[in-house]
Amino acid sequence: MSSNFRDHLRPKDDPRIAGLAELDAYSHADRILSHPIAHQLFDRWRDLYEHTEFKGITTQGECVPGLFTKQDEQAPVQASIQAVEHLLQGLTPEQTAIVQHAHDARQWHAWMNPEVYMMRFGLRLDELQAQTQDDILAVLRASLSPQGFERARQLMKINHFLGELVHAPKVMNEYSYNFNLFGTPSETEPWGWNFYGHHLCLNCRFIGSQMVLTPVFMGAEPHAIDVGPLAEIAVFEQEESGGLQLMQSLPLKLQQQAQLYTQKRDPAMPQGRIAFGDELTLTGAFQDNRIIPEEGVCAMAMPAAQQAQLLALMHTYLAYLPEGPRSARMRENHAHLANTWFCWIGGTDDESPFYYRIQSPVLIIEFDHHAGVFLGNPTPEKFHIHTLVRTPNGNDYGMDLVRQHCECMQKIRLPR
Repeated sequence: MSSNFRDHLRPKDDPRIAGLAELDAYSHADRILSHPIAHQLFDRWRDLYEHTEFKGITTQGECVPGLFTKQDEQAPVQASIQAVEHLLQGLTPEQTAIVQHAHDARQWHAWMNPEVYMMRFGLRLDELQAQTQDDILAVLRASLSPQGFERARQLMKINHFLGELVHAPKVMNEYSYNFNLFGTPSETEPWGWNFYGHHLCLNCRFIGSQMVLTPVFMGAEPHAIDVGPLAEIAVFEQEESGGLQLMQSLPLKLQQQAQLYTQKRDPAMPQGRIAFGDELTLTGAFQDNRIIPEEGVCAMAMPAAQQAQLLALMHTYLAYLPEGPRSARMRENHAHLANTWFCWIGGTDDESPFYYRIQSPVLIIEFDHHAGVFLGNPTPEKFHIHTLVRTPNGNDYGMDLVRQHCECMQKIRLPR
């Protein structure tokens, strides 16, 4: 198979993309949901959304207590509040009612990364005026690091590029994303926002000067733009090379421990390990309570040089965080290095597609090369990438810290 994504462009009459040019996000969703396999997947996702209470991703089914503490992280809460207040000033009453939810609303968990417009909450950017789009992006800019905001904008532009490649500009474009607000922006009380759509999902919660920015899904098909004024955009190069270099540099015995399967789609895999839509990733949409046992090799078994590579790779994934919260997360990663695991699926040469996962009590990272969805490659190739960052043990969406905050306020309010 060719590793050039242009060799996998589908012809216009390919059933997968035929007629997309005439569809918008709503009619496209109707068409996809009429397919039995897709209908079954999305029905299961909707059922999980509507009927599951959040617990958190765990290794054995129970959250480990005492992992997360309230602290001053110097998160950019003031700048984010100002950006949200400016956004709200420009909205109509109807738009405000649509975008705002309670701080603990179920809509936190509605994010999903496919282009299928099923979870219709909040404001959809491609239905808004340019100024409102800019005001929403200003909230992202205020909350993310400069690198994080740049990555988000790159993924939005690659999504537009894909829409042009497959003649689906009304389904996938630079602004085919939804934005929601949760709670009232405050320097002391929990509040936050989320932003989700094809290959970009961000969940940001502030608790005072502390922030949790997971779950985060970032992906791209293809991973680079090769023509026009944006031709220099390419994403996930560090995540891909950093993971491969770590794997290749491990001593042979540790490589063998880390490598769960030698092929990306290995015949030895149990049924269901390759998931429709998710390939090998385990922590995607509607997987908030998944049980994921530790696999591979423990970081403490690695030589010091590889431990340093592992920590540097974790730092790369957290580049979307502002400096204070990122430093706090890295302190946690150092503190839990003795219980951090690295596993690998696929070949270890420079050309083979692969999957890897980094898993600790306070962080889960997944990287996965995918088969084509809109492109025609039937097996995984390096030009289609999904990445995920999660906070396990109950603190995705900042939920454990919110619980602590509410318990503390309850004690303060109790009569003596």
